[in-house]
Amino acid sequence: MGASLAPSASTPPTPGFWGLYERTPLYVRIAIALLAGVAVGWVMGPEAGVFKPISDIVLRLLGALATPLIFCALTNALLSAQVTGRAFLRMLALLMINTLVAIFVGLAVANTVQPGFWVKAEQQEVQAEVQAKVAAAEKKAGGSHDFVNKVPGSILQPLADNDIIAVILIALAFGVALRIVRTQQAGQDVQPYRAVEHFLDTIFRCVMIILHWVFHLVPFAVFAVVARLVGEKGFHPFVQLGGFVVAVLLALSIQAGYYLVRLRWGSWVRPEDFLRGASDALAMAFSTASSAATLPVTFECMVKKIGVREENASMGIMVGGTFNHDGTALYEAMAALFISQLLGYHLSFGQQLTVVLMAIFASVGAAGIPEAGLVTMVAVFKAVDLPPDMIPLLLTVDWFLDRCRTAINVMGDMCVTCLLDGKTRAMPPLADAGSIDEGIMAL
Repeated sequence: MGASLAPSASTPPTPGFWGLYERTPLYVRIAIALLAGVAVGWVMGPEAGVFKPISDIVLRLLGALATPLIFCALTNALLSAQVTGRAFLRMLALLMINTLVAIFVGLAVANTVQPGFWVKAEQQEVQAEVQAKVAAAEKKAGGSHDFVNKVPGSILQPLADNDIIAVILIALAFGVALRIVRTQQAGQDVQPYRAVEHFLDTIFRCVMIILHWVFHLVPFAVFAVVARLVGEKGFHPFVQLGGFVVAVLLALSIQAGYYLVRLRWGSWVRPEDFLRGASDALAMAFSTASSAATLPVTFECMVKKIGVREENASMGIMVGGTFNHDGTALYEAMAALFISQLLGYHLSFGQQLTVVLMAIFASVGAAGIPEAGLVTMVAVFKAVDLPPDMIPLLLTVDWFLDRCRTAINVMGDMCVTCLLDGKTRAMPPLADAGSIDEGIMAL
């Protein structure tokens, strides 16, 4: 699951325009697409709506990948958790508490600041369309009947229908069952479960490769959406995005403050020492927008600079990092509320709880690579009947916010590691710490 999708160093660069396009960072391509979309939309006016099919195609591809990505990621997360016992259960409890706090912080800030209402745009047609879809969904199923429909009645049908909640339930059940089978076959010469485990890992790698291909098309979707919005509605939606950026940064700052308070009362690591020791990992996370690429640096900072026990760093960083994506969960919850406010569509308390549950599972399903949260955001939007075609609008600022929330993801991993290390520092702090590379390879 942590395999890199980048080409190996021995692979020669692709020549020509396509090679230059591949070597250009994704956020640079998105910025260029944004500027081109603004120019084209300004010149073409309402006729820029002709580009809509481009963004629709990219979103359909992302929606198609959301189901297998979440299924394989959740199953692999359950299988890769090699630590058992009270320490592992304590780690899961800490991770769950942090994720829930992050989501509720995001919802609280979004409901209080309400960035989607900062500028009123002409949106009656979109609002009417959304409300019509919601009314049709409520008429089709409601109350207990809707709850029953979330329980899968078939193993394969939810995968075909992109029923994300049912897929999550199947993945959880399948992952737990496969762990039990693995335990039962542990002492046997023949272990058939390995074929299933290898098959799931291969499927996950294939999905990630296809996802990498689709990411090449994301700038074209941004261009299409920006050109259409500028042509039809002017610059009002982009003014509102400024409020969204401010709200997200405020929520992420509150979450970071929560981590420091938890450290002050639950660990021997002082907040100021934590910030000094974690600076390299946080800078790496911000610059790469990848918690997976930051893992070796994070591990080294925890053991060498902060001084936690190596076994706790292995559990909190290497294992906990698979489950913990607090910044991603916070962002996706805020994105859902922002778009609902932008469209004038009120999310009820029950729908916001649905956002909470979906954000939890989607944050686990978001692999530790840049822009993977884009796929899982489609699942969150669909769960509360928000139009996924508004997601490319968020991508115009996502290149910056992705780096901010990745830093929070890594900070959350490091905070949990310090809490696992307890209130007593190891004595001597770095004695027999061993090689960091050996500690990583041992996992």
